[in-house]
Amino acid sequence: MDQPTTQQPTGYDPIAEEYAEKFFHELEHKPFDRELLTHFAELVRALGPVCDLGCGPGQIARYLHDQGLDAFGVDLSPAMIEVARRLSPGLRFEQGDMRALPAADAAWGGIAAFYSLIHIPRQSMVATLQELRRVLRPGGLLLLSFHVGHEVIHLDEWWDKPVSLDFYFFRPSQMKGYLRRAGFDIQEILERAPYEGVEYPSRRCYITARKV
Repeated sequence: MDQPTTQQPTGYDPIAEEYAEKFFHELEHKPFDRELLTHFAELVRALGPVCDLGCGPGQIARYLHDQGLDAFGVDLSPAMIEVARRLSPGLRFEQGDMRALPAADAAWGGIAAFYSLIHIPRQSMVATLQELRRVLRPGGLLLLSFHVGHEVIHLDEWWDKPVSLDFYFFRPSQMKGYLRRAGFDIQEILERAPYEGVEYPSRRCYITARKV
């Protein structure tokens, strides 16, 4: 899977180094994602700071920063934050829970949540999206990505390290409904097949939504 958890502070801590080694340079092999992020950067450029939410080792924040944005990262895992700070010493990374973000109302111009909402149970999704909406400025944009499906995958071990992680797959129509209930206006929905040999073999969905 692709991005950090919101279940428990130690969820990704045991595998932070291995995760960074595998995924920090992943965008080099994902032209669709790069194009989407570049377009997102243009849309939010004048709106204010942009958060890479569930940042892991910080590759999305780094890419958005290189596009000229005031980009920073937030992640629940202390170990991931340490790795992100080491890999991108010029950027800001802080520990935080997306269900109760360390930010004032209307503080951010945009949020990129790449494979981080996949750790939020379905019954908690609308409330979590409402929290994301709270910290966005009027007209602010949320770009999220997730695995398409209906299953839940649980891991007790990853790369021979003990973990306890649940990965929720969502149908695009389901996520669209969550976003609308949370007060977002859907701007665009895109899907793609997985990049073979680069990532987990699931279909991917990307949704851009605006705070109204």
